Amino acid sequence: MKQPAPVLYAPREPIFPKRVTGTFRRLKWWIMGLTLAIYYLTPWIRWDRGPNLPDQAVLVDMASRRFYFFWIEIWPHEFYFVAGLLIMAGLGLFLFTSALGRVWCGYTCPQTVWTDLFILVERWIEGDRNARVRLHRADWSFRKLRLRLTKWAVWLAIAIATGGAWVFYFTDAPTLLHDLFAFTAHPAAYITIAVLTMTTFVFGGFMREQICIYMCPWPRIQAAMMDPDTITVAYREWRGEPRGKKHEDTKGDCIDCMACVNVCPMGIDIREGQQMECITCALCIDACDDVMNKIGKPRGLIDYLALSDEPAERAGEAPKSNWRHILRPRTLLYTAMWSLIGVGLVYALFIRSDIELTVSPVRNPVYVVQSDGDIRNIYDIRLRNKSGDERQFHLSLISEDILRISLQGRSDLIVRVPADSTVLQRVYVTARPQDPPASRDRTDLRLWVEDITSAARASQDTVFNGKAPQ
Repeated sequence: MKQPAPVLYAPREPIFPKRVTGTFRRLKWWIMGLTLAIYYLTPWIRWDRGPNLPDQAVLVDMASRRFYFFWIEIWPHEFYFVAGLLIMAGLGLFLFTSALGRVWCGYTCPQTVWTDLFILVERWIEGDRNARVRLHRADWSFRKLRLRLTKWAVWLAIAIATGGAWVFYFTDAPTLLHDLFAFTAHPAAYITIAVLTMTTFVFGGFMREQICIYMCPWPRIQAAMMDPDTITVAYREWRGEPRGKKHEDTKGDCIDCMACVNVCPMGIDIREGQQMECITCALCIDACDDVMNKIGKPRGLIDYLALSDEPAERAGEAPKSNWRHILRPRTLLYTAMWSLIGVGLVYALFIRSDIELTVSPVRNPVYVVQSDGDIRNIYDIRLRNKSGDERQFHLSLISEDILRISLQGRSDLIVRVPADSTVLQRVYVTARPQDPPASRDRTDLRLWVEDITSAARASQDTVFNGKAPQ
C-alpha cells in the first residue's frame, strides 16, 4: 500500500499571550515606550545650525547627500563613520548575545516592540487570553466583526504612523507633513508609507512570531555567540521535576500550571530546554515567580541563569556570580574591539577640519606648451566648506622649485565657497622654460587652501609634469 506523502507545511496556530505583571514586564513596557517615543518624535526635534542649513536634528538629506545628527554632519566621502557605526552595532549585538543571550530580540528588536504594541491593542479591545481564544473559535457574528474591525482600524492607524514617521527622517518633517495632506508630496513618499504601513500591519498583527522563527536569521546565528556561561532564560529542571499539582505527593516545585506557556509570545514551553524560538523576553519568569509566590515556593524556578551552574546547583552549592559569567575572554574581546572602533571614530570626528580639498590632475594632455614656451599643468580642485557660513579660500602652492599658480576665470587666488557646499575650481600651475620643472619629468608640489576667516588650512600633495628630454 502506498504511503501518503509527508506533510511539509503545518498551518500556523494563533498565539494569544496572557497578560502578566512583574519586573521584566515593567521593564519591557518602559523600553517599548522609550523606543517608540524616540522613533516617532525624533524627526520633530529642531537643531539650529545657522540660516543656510536644515534645522532638523536628525536628517538623512538625500538631495544634498548629507546626514545630520544634531551637531554632527556626515558627507558622502565620510561614509566610513556610518560603516564604523554599523560595525559597532554588530559587535554590540555579539557582545550582548554572548553575555545575556537574545536580549536584543526580547526587548529592543522592532519586531518585538511593535508586536507588543499590537498585542496591547488586541488585549484592550478583545480582552485577555481566554476571551481572545473564545472569540477566535466563535462563529462570525456582529460582535466578532465589530471587535475585529475596531482592532484592525487601530492597527492600521499605528502602521500608517509608523510608515509616516520613517519618511520624516529623509526631509523636513513639518514641510512633508503639510505636503502629504495637500497631496503635493513626491510619489516616493506615498509609496514608502504604503509599503511600510502594509509590512507593519502584517508583521505586527498577523505574522508576529513567524517573522522571528522563519524570516530572521539571528536565531540560527546566535548559537555561535553563546556558550554554557551565557546568562539566558532557562528552567531549573533539577528543582522543578517531577511536575505535579500542589496537592500531589511530588518532590518538584513545578505544579504544571502552564502559566509560563500561556504568557509566551512565541508559544513555546521553556521547560523543554533551550529552543531556537525563545527570544528571552523573560515573561515566563514573571509568570512563574507569581505562581511560586502563591504556593509558598522560592522564586526563580524559571530565571536568568548560566547552564554551567547546573552541576553546582544540583549539588546544593551556590552558583558563580553573574559578573564572573559576563566577564570572560569572549565578552572582553568583543568589548575591546567595540571600544577601539568607538574611540577611533570619536578621534576621527574631532580632528576633521571644516575645510577640505581634493586635487585631480588633468592628464589629457599631461602638459601644455604655451606660446611663450611656458609649461602648464592643469588641475581640478574640489573645495569643501563644511561650516554654516560662506567662506573665502586662498589657494597657494609649495615646491622646492619655482612654479606659478593661477585660477581659471579669476585674477586673484581667492575662491568663495558657499556654506555647506563644494566648489570645483580649475587651477593652472606653470613653469618657465628656463626653470628645472619645465624640463623635468616629475616635480613634487603641495597645494594649500587656507580659510581667510578662521586661518584653518588643508593641503594635498601632487606632481607637476614637465617636458622631459627625449
